Amino acid sequence: MPDFQQPSVDGEQLEARYAFAKRVALAAAQRAMGFYTRRSSLIVEHKGSDLQDVVSIADQNVEAFIRGELAMHFPDDGIVGEEGGSGGLQARCIWVIDPIDGTACFLNGLHNWCVSIGLLVDGEPLLGAIADPNHGELFHGFVGHGAFVNDMPLQAHGARQVREGLVGVGTTHRPGKENFLPFISRLLEEGGMFVRNGSGALMTAYVAAGRLIGYYETHLKSWDCLAGLVLVREAGGRSSDFLRGDGLLGGNPYLVAAPGVYEQLAAMIGPSLDAP
Repeated sequence: MPDFQQPSVDGEQLEARYAFAKRVALAAAQRAMGFYTRRSSLIVEHKGSDLQDVVSIADQNVEAFIRGELAMHFPDDGIVGEEGGSGGLQARCIWVIDPIDGTACFLNGLHNWCVSIGLLVDGEPLLGAIADPNHGELFHGFVGHGAFVNDMPLQAHGARQVREGLVGVGTTHRPGKENFLPFISRLLEEGGMFVRNGSGALMTAYVAAGRLIGYYETHLKSWDCLAGLVLVREAGGRSSDFLRGDGLLGGNPYLVAAPGVYEQLAAMIGPSLDAP
């Protein structure tokens, strides 16, 4: 047992964090929009061997802004960020942030990017906010309190078969990509159709909103989906056990879907969905 006492996290403190997440996600999105309007002048770097995984000064600046707000208001909380790494993971409250999810879209003038801020409490996703400044939408949710886009409640799609809607999909050059084309083939054989918009956070939010009936990614990182997992749960959708093993820091295969098609999609993915 640890020899220190973890601070309590009561309802009022969680409400304060929920308000914070919404406010800071919107402010960060507006900051990112300032960079977006002058994106041609940004310096772009590639992270590792995956040419899809890019970072710009905009990502770094926006994450620094979010981290600064966290340090000011919740200095004892932990944090996992795409650009700045992790720290304070022994804390009961851990923020999981992506300053610009969909950086490749951002840099190429597409509108499929957002700011994602989620919170784990005692290892469980509890609240999240996803700000999309291009469409004036703030997706947000708090376990037990519902999920919304701006002020409108979210509800997962009522589909019973995959042919009744669109499925979001995604893959990268990470291990697991070999499962992508077999899934697409099975989806098409069942009469389904797919889209890919380049932002895992937005596609997860669209499942919660009923715009997509599901979203499958061969391997996703926690900062791309932690906030969205709360939205899907509160909207009545289902999700795979994303945080199993080293999911928080290393990521996992990922599926979220409307309840009526989750099992059908999971069967198309097969055992790889539960693989580390």
